[in-house]
Amino acid sequence: MRLQPEHLATLLAIVDTGTFDAAARRLHVTPSAVSQRVKALEAEVGQVVVVRTAPCRATRAGEALVRLARQQSLLESEALAGLATGDRARVDLPIVVNADSMSTWFGRVLAAASAWDDVALRVRVEDQDHSARLLRSGEVLGAVTSDPTPVQGCSTEPLVTMRYLPCATPQLLDRHRAGRGFDWAAAPLVRFNVKDDIQQRILDRHGVSATPPTHEVPDGGGFVTAVRSGLGWGALLATHVASLLETGELVRLGSRDHVDVQLYWQRWRLPSAHLDRLSAALRSSSAAAVVPRLPRPPRPPRATVRRP
Repeated sequence: MRLQPEHLATLLAIVDTGTFDAAARRLHVTPSAVSQRVKALEAEVGQVVVVRTAPCRATRAGEALVRLARQQSLLESEALAGLATGDRARVDLPIVVNADSMSTWFGRVLAAASAWDDVALRVRVEDQDHSARLLRSGEVLGAVTSDPTPVQGCSTEPLVTMRYLPCATPQLLDRHRAGRGFDWAAAPLVRFNVKDDIQQRILDRHGVSATPPTHEVPDGGGFVTAVRSGLGWGALLATHVASLLETGELVRLGSRDHVDVQLYWQRWRLPSAHLDRLSAALRSSSAAAVVPRLPRPPRPPRATVRRP
C-alpha cells in the first residue's frame, strides 16, 4: 500500500480546520475534491478515518495518518525553507500549552519566537493533564503537560514546577471558620473547569468526601477575579497571588497547604531544527520562572491565662 501525499494533506487540513469546506479553502480545491480524496484514502486503508461531525475529528485509525501527515508536512516545510531564496515560507509549529503557563513564564517563549521569521506558531490552550491526547492524535507537535510518561514517538523533559496556594477573601474566611481552622466541607470553591482537580486535591488532604458548593469560571483572569470577589476559595498560582497576600486582599488558607504541579515538555522525536529551537526556548524560559517569596499566614493569637 502506498498512501498518496495529497490524500494525507487533505486529512490533515480537515482536522486542522474542522470542516470539509474550510479544508477546501486552505487547499484551494473544491469541497467535492476534498470529499473524493477522503473517500479514496478510506478505500486505501480499509477504514473510516474522519468522523463527519462539527467539527470533524479523526478516528483512531485516522489519528495515525494525521501523525504521519503532520511529520511529512514539517519535514517538507523545513526542506523547502532550506532551499528557498529571498522570502522564506514559514514552518507551521502547532503546540499546546496550559493556561497558567500562558499567563506567566510562556510569555518569554513568545518573545523569543517574535524574532523567528521562518516560523508560524499555532498555540492551543488546554489543561496540562489532557494535552497528551492532542499529541497522540497528531494535532500538535509538542505539549506542555503534567504527564511525565512520553506519548509513543515523543521525548519528554522537565520544565518548571507550578505552585498553587488555596486562598480566599478575609470575609469568606470569617464566614466559614471552624474553630481556629477553616470549614473546607461547607465553604464554596471556584474551579477553572471540570478538568481542574487542584482544589479537590486540597479537599482530599482534609478528608472532605462531600462536594462543597462549586462555581466554574473557565478563564484565567476571571478565575482570579472570582476568588478576589469572594465567590469562593480557589487554588491560585503563587506568582499571581503574592501581591494580594501582601496587601491583605486575600488570605492564605493554611500555612502548609499547597499543590505543586510539575510540568514537562513533550515533543515528537523528529530531526527538526525548528522544534529543537523551540525546545531550547522553552527550556531557558521555564528555568527563569521562580516561585516568589510569600508572607507567612498570621498565627492565631495565643490565649491569655489570667493568674489568680
